[in-house]
Amino acid sequence: MLLNLSLALPRGCRALLALCCAVALLQPAFAAKPMARKPALAAQHQARDGDAEARLIEIYKLVGQAKTRAALAKAETLVRDHPSFQLAQLVYGDLLTAQVGPVRSFGDVPHATAQSSAQLLAGLREESQLRMRALRERPPAGAIPAQFLQLSPRNRHAIAIDTSRARLYLFENKPDGIKLVADYYISVGKSGIEKAVEGDLRTPLGVYYVTSNLDPKSLKDFYGAGALPINYPNPYDARRGKTGSGIWLHGTPPGQFSRAPKATDGCVVLANPDLLRIVKTVETRTTPVVIANSLKWVAPASVQPDSRRFADVLQAWRNAKATGDVDAMLGFYTSDFSFNGKTLAAWTPLLKVELTRARGRDIELKDLSFLRWTDGTAETMVVTFGEVAAGARTGPVKRQYWVRQGPHWKIFYEGVIG
Repeated sequence: MLLNLSLALPRGCRALLALCCAVALLQPAFAAKPMARKPALAAQHQARDGDAEARLIEIYKLVGQAKTRAALAKAETLVRDHPSFQLAQLVYGDLLTAQVGPVRSFGDVPHATAQSSAQLLAGLREESQLRMRALRERPPAGAIPAQFLQLSPRNRHAIAIDTSRARLYLFENKPDGIKLVADYYISVGKSGIEKAVEGDLRTPLGVYYVTSNLDPKSLKDFYGAGALPINYPNPYDARRGKTGSGIWLHGTPPGQFSRAPKATDGCVVLANPDLLRIVKTVETRTTPVVIANSLKWVAPASVQPDSRRFADVLQAWRNAKATGDVDAMLGFYTSDFSFNGKTLAAWTPLLKVELTRARGRDIELKDLSFLRWTDGTAETMVVTFGEVAAGARTGPVKRQYWVRQGPHWKIFYEGVIG
């Protein structure tokens, strides 16, 4: 953002500008370490999710309209309300500088400060660009991520993350369809995305589920308003030899409103008010989390043909199981199939026992959902359903991972999750 303004410099403005620069560039150094819980964190919790960013964007718009006095007044209020919002501090500093003459670049700090804090300043500049990009490149109205082939009523909410835009999208699944209800700026791994091994400081890509909701009282302040772990590595990750653990969605320390776009050890980090909204909204175990390099937004009707085609494949699997035909059933599984850690050879006797007990009874797949994941090596489907045999009231909740092999879909993992 370049400002070219010529307002008179108010008394004391230079000192205030220096303070803004110091706050913006020095705070992250202190906030990077876990600290004792302070009242500042509780104050952040009371802020409405998305409010600080909305106010920052309003300031950008006012600048674009050459309404610089109004922009300066709003920036002053924003940094007063959120003193740890480093990006807002820099914008405020630029607006103060612009009262003397043109601003040479976004975050126009003194040369010595720029040199000593080059990495922090670069991160704040990138954060500003990404927030502005999210404003310009909104998802089409009514569109959904292409991965959401079918959600069940049990999936009351869903999350999709576009790492190229540093954006998390929160959806509500209603009877009349999937609705986007909010979106937020996020930070990912210091080394980027496509996590492969423990300690590589990367954020994984794939289809995951929220596994638990950690009590913030049990966490260090470093994690902010709370944490939602996800099931990395999932069975597809494990099949490809990926390692690591402890990938969470979590907040920020009390002294840091947001982090640079690439600043975590692999987790997805949000400002505390935004994280708190998600923590209070989503459900554990049933909320899918899609993390993609770039989300492809499509009309809900456009995924229906693919959804029906895969539903036909699943119906064929269901029919084979209902008939009790072991050979027909085994034709749906890959040679490296795993059932809760058992190989195909070790699982086959268990399958035969299960089919014998069922005595050919029909089965119903309840609360069926499937989410598609496509990368450079394979197309996979993550399928979740309740399996209820005819005459029974309840049955196990299962999750399967399917992979496309040529024209056929095969199951490479199946497990009972409930």
